[in-house]
Amino acid sequence: MTRILQINASLNADQGQSSQLAAAFVAALREQHPNALIPKRDLAAEPLPHLDAARFAAFIARPEARTPSQQAVIDESNTLIAELRAADVLVIGLPFYNFGVPSQLKAWFDHIARAGETFRYTEKGPVGLLPGKKAYVFAARGGLHAGTPRDSQTGFVQTFLHFIGIRDVRFVFAEGLAISEASRNESLAAAHAAIATHARSHAAVSSTNHAAGHAVAAVSGEVALAA
Repeated sequence: MTRILQINASLNADQGQSSQLAAAFVAALREQHPNALIPKRDLAAEPLPHLDAARFAAFIARPEARTPSQQAVIDESNTLIAELRAADVLVIGLPFYNFGVPSQLKAWFDHIARAGETFRYTEKGPVGLLPGKKAYVFAARGGLHAGTPRDSQTGFVQTFLHFIGIRDVRFVFAEGLAISEASRNESLAAAHAAIATHARSHAAVSSTNHAAGHAVAAVSGEVALAA
């Protein structure tokens, strides 16, 4: 069963343009996977604590040395990591505030980036521990920033997701939303067209993988199937 984790970071919750684009994509995926499980986290409605000295100390403390308050921090982090680990697809609604990612999303990143859980250190550099997932990022912006030095979001989000093992990351931009009504309408229309294209592509890849999985099961899983 397909699991789709939706993360909304807009201060306007479901009314934010990035949230609405993410929701439209999730709805398109639901048409392809009607039985999909779709947990959603609204980081504005239910904000996570920002990283501070106490939380950082909890993350690096040895399990046997954790205080009860530190264990509570770890338990919250474990819940977030479990949600992501269980997901086949990650969908992020990403607004653009003052040239960076929303602090709410950064707090989520800080809670899921844990050595031994979502990445590990090696002599050749860090290795992500969450491979095989797809991520779709829906970035809504009032101005025009993609491809310019002002866009500090795209590289940061992609680098972070690669760091934890999510290598297949697709971005859909809706820009110029505050320039004029015409610019807004044109950009949103293009974004929705991209949503339809990505949904069709995702469905095609999923069908191919599903068929391949059945072929492998038929050859190597006869005992399990018979059982």
